[in-house]
Amino acid sequence: MSVSTPLLDTIEPDEPSVPTGNMNSNSKPRPAVVLTPTSHNTEAGMATTQGDAESGLAGIFRQSAHPMALFFLFFFRISAITVYILCGWFTDNYVLSTVTVVVLLAMDFWNCRNVAGRTLVGLRFWNQVDDDGESYWVFESRDPTRPANPIDSKMFWIALYVFPVLWAALFIVSLLKLGFAFIPIVALALVFNITNVIGFTYADRDAKQRWANSVGSGWGLGLGGIGGQILTGAVQRSVGRVFG
Repeated sequence: MSVSTPLLDTIEPDEPSVPTGNMNSNSKPRPAVVLTPTSHNTEAGMATTQGDAESGLAGIFRQSAHPMALFFLFFFRISAITVYILCGWFTDNYVLSTVTVVVLLAMDFWNCRNVAGRTLVGLRFWNQVDDDGESYWVFESRDPTRPANPIDSKMFWIALYVFPVLWAALFIVSLLKLGFAFIPIVALALVFNITNVIGFTYADRDAKQRWANSVGSGWGLGLGGIGGQILTGAVQRSVGRVFG
């Protein structure tokens, strides 16, 4: 290569690339690929009906008229029984564990009797002493024309009756394992829970009987004295057979 020859004249051009394959215009186009999601994850992770959307813990609180009262009802009860079961795994201090469980039980007893029962089912009870020194139970209930929320009522009675059964099971376990140091705690829990069970059961029965009396008295005004007495007695007997 001489010096006078330009550099660009010495570079040979590349051979034109010829596309390979069938370039016939009559060839059919490839069908488009459509991605369709499978129904496995959809059915498992999403609600398909209104009932599924309202089920579960979140659905219960959405349907509740008093979600905070319902939350603290279960919070104190679950916390007391959880601390009692797991306290031995985190600390060997018997006094600290006992005080914590007793405080939670006392808070649950007060909350259930004065807040949850009055708010969720419209019932309240207490023991009163008259001037003669005799004690008697006093029951309060809301107006029957204002019924409680069905979710609140159902969850309240479930909590009221289930947790005493759990504490009774723990009492049996303590006896079988000879854990006499924990028997007083379980006994106190049973006393608190059974007291609420008896009080609210009688309060509910008293409310239904008073409602039956008011219904019979109202009907008796239009049916005359004898008819009113017969109707009142029939309503009282029927309520007594159902709730007595």
